[in-house]
Amino acid sequence: MLVKDIMKTDVITLTANATVEEALHLLQKNHIRHIPIINESNHVIGIISDRDVRDASPSFLEEHNNRGGILTRTIKEIMSTPVVTTHPYEFFEEVASIFYQKEFACLPVVRDKQLVGIVTEKDMLYAFIQLTGTHSPSTQLEIKVPDQIGGVLSDVCQYFTKRNIKIVSVYSYPDPPKDVVYKILVFRIQTMNPMPVVKDFQNTDYQILYPYWEDNHEF
Repeated sequence: MLVKDIMKTDVITLTANATVEEALHLLQKNHIRHIPIINESNHVIGIISDRDVRDASPSFLEEHNNRGGILTRTIKEIMSTPVVTTHPYEFFEEVASIFYQKEFACLPVVRDKQLVGIVTEKDMLYAFIQLTGTHSPSTQLEIKVPDQIGGVLSDVCQYFTKRNIKIVSVYSYPDPPKDVVYKILVFRIQTMNPMPVVKDFQNTDYQILYPYWEDNHEF
């Protein structure tokens, strides 16, 4: 999944000479938390958030004894710059890493130096829901398998094929605590009764971690 598939293209922007009052109005009216700041060439030169406005207010109050003094200040005095951006053809996974490492809440999307969109934490979460298939009626299975090259995924998938069960999504994660010998395959399958295929795995070398077998008395 690419950034262009999840970004918003109707981006609300301001110029650096706009006032704090204008920013507050747009933030509240549109129920958003961030506004990219652009120049006359539509280049991103800064970004402002609702937090920036709140954090800046105490320092402004030291110089101004009235709220009007704060609101008439220009955005360029409190905006964050330089701005980290992403590209519409960047992979979702790469951008997710940036969000995590930098603790960002949004990223402007730029192509040929032009602002073309914005992606937020909410957009990233929605993309994750789409990728994992949790948005559709389905059941999740977690299967512990050997972490080896070739054969394992196709072998596991054949059990779903035999039951004529559609696989909505599949991904993997390391077996805690960081066991290099095994990994966990997470399947989301299109059935509300997974027990027949779960029991099929009972006589294999693969271990079903979820859902548990009733015979094992593990609930």
